[in-house]
Amino acid sequence: MKKTLMWCLIGLISLGGAARSQAQQTGATEKAVAALEEQWLQSQKTNNPEQLVPLLADKFVSTEIDGKVNGKAETLARAKASKYESAEYSDMKVTVFGDTAIATGGFKGKGTDESGKPFDIYLRWTDTWVKMPSGKWQCVASHGSTIKT
Repeated sequence: MKKTLMWCLIGLISLGGAARSQAQQTGATEKAVAALEEQWLQSQKTNNPEQLVPLLADKFVSTEIDGKVNGKAETLARAKASKYESAEYSDMKVTVFGDTAIATGGFKGKGTDESGKPFDIYLRWTDTWVKMPSGKWQCVASHGSTIKT
């Protein structure tokens, strides 16, 4: 009986340590993905789309606010042709599911699009990040929806 109780206590202590370790890992992943989202925002604020290149997976897919679906090459081309006067995030949240993280937030931006037409947008976005076999996090999908004010 004493032996069984001792093994039960050891098991509970081990489970508690594993849960704490998992929570710490999740917190670290949330911070890492949030930092990558901030790097994406910086690429817009500084009109430097080269900062975006390593963040997007080769098979990246973006559903734009106009309903168009773009891959990585088209997304980078649009980023290079667009010029931002201002760009900011609000309400960013990252939720982790193992080797996948979902980031959501609001975005306000002003500038000119790839055709030189001015824009002033307010939208909600969702980005899906995956931890690649190399250990690096990359965005595999993005979606934006316009918020009407």
